[in-house]
Amino acid sequence: MAGGAEATLAGPAGLVGMTGNGGASAERPGPGLLNVANYLTVLRLVLVPVFIWFLLDGGVSGRSIAFVAFAVASATDLLDGELARRRGLITDFGKIADPIADKALTGSALITLSYLGELPWWVTGVIVARELAVTGLRFWVIRHGVIAASRGGKAKTMLQIIAISLYVLPWHLDLLREVMMGAALVVTVVTGVDYAARAIRLRSAVQ
Repeated sequence: MAGGAEATLAGPAGLVGMTGNGGASAERPGPGLLNVANYLTVLRLVLVPVFIWFLLDGGVSGRSIAFVAFAVASATDLLDGELARRRGLITDFGKIADPIADKALTGSALITLSYLGELPWWVTGVIVARELAVTGLRFWVIRHGVIAASRGGKAKTMLQIIAISLYVLPWHLDLLREVMMGAALVVTVVTGVDYAARAIRLRSAVQ
């Protein structure tokens, strides 16, 4: 979903309770599984192996196609959540598949870049560990509520997209991409700690 799965409906103190069928009221049925938001999520998953293939293929053409695949997949990340919220298309499938698609795209990009020797493995390890931890926290609290998007979470997503894009492009942008990845790394860690704190508060509030 937009800004990754960390974008949700706002509520008091950044927390909001959930009802069945992705937040639909008891008076009307929830949205169907087959909707445009879920299609975009599935498209993002389909684009992951395409992106990896061409990134590994290398060369200007391979890198260019990999960049396009990553850009399109990232655009679906920004669009599906927005559509889901505005059109009431939030489903249980979307709440599970969207963070998986987000992490698959980001994780595969970072791991492939490290495999190619272009990004230190420790950077990839920190970011991937944070994303997996947040996904685990999301499932930990999913029955009790959802956590509203924070500005930091949205900034984290955008910085990661920009930084990875700079690494994928077939141009020599060493300084710029290192600065952007450094910023993405810092924001990723800070927002991860914030998400953990809010998840703990949410669990405590409903017990």
